[in-house]
Amino acid sequence: MGMQLPANISLETLTPEAVAKTIDHALLKPDMTIDEVVAGCQLCLRYQTASVCVKPCDVKLAAKVLQNSGVLVGTVIGFPHGNAPTTVKVFEAEQVIADGAVELDMVLNIGHLKSGRLDEVREEIRSVTQAAKSKLPTCCVKVIFECSLLTDDEKILACRATEEAGADYVKTSSGFSTGGATVADLRLMRAHTSPETVHVKASGGIRTLDYLIECLQAGADRIGASATAEIVDEMRARKAATESH
Repeated sequence: MGMQLPANISLETLTPEAVAKTIDHALLKPDMTIDEVVAGCQLCLRYQTASVCVKPCDVKLAAKVLQNSGVLVGTVIGFPHGNAPTTVKVFEAEQVIADGAVELDMVLNIGHLKSGRLDEVREEIRSVTQAAKSKLPTCCVKVIFECSLLTDDEKILACRATEEAGADYVKTSSGFSTGGATVADLRLMRAHTSPETVHVKASGGIRTLDYLIECLQAGADRIGASATAEIVDEMRARKAATESH
């Protein structure tokens, strides 16, 4: 799922390249122009991020800009609130894969999870995951929980549902709700999923190198961020400062 992270994650063991390869660069603001999307994709090229995460309508464009670049094209499903019917999420997944997406960050049905309708939540994740992987076996499916709206028990149930449904990642937040990634949530999500099969993505409010490293140490191996340039530039500057001493 990208570059291997060192076993002992710290400023000393990480490189700027490794930091960049943990980042899914988010281009999801509703008012983003096409020029801004292109510029964001070009930033991903320059920094060699793991992926770009664009709105579904921008997948074709991103796939064109990032063709054969080593930067993956990702997008969002049922975003940002997870409220679309399952059939719509499935269709959206199939459409964006046809348009060139290889990673999908889907929002689970938050209201149904909070209503205790776990079977429905699990089956919806399974439906989207199976549809995606039957179209593209290597497709990476990440499930957005929106942790700031959930109790810890609900987060644990969401972890189980995601794993049972065969998705690849649990993800903290959309970045468009009441809160973002917390270290406590990442530890909880890592503790309640199998590390062999399910990865953890931290997203929402990660704007500094120090916080990115804290998220990695808490169990994440992907980071959703829009402050990519600032984070990686800070890593380069700190590495240069330690090497010059």
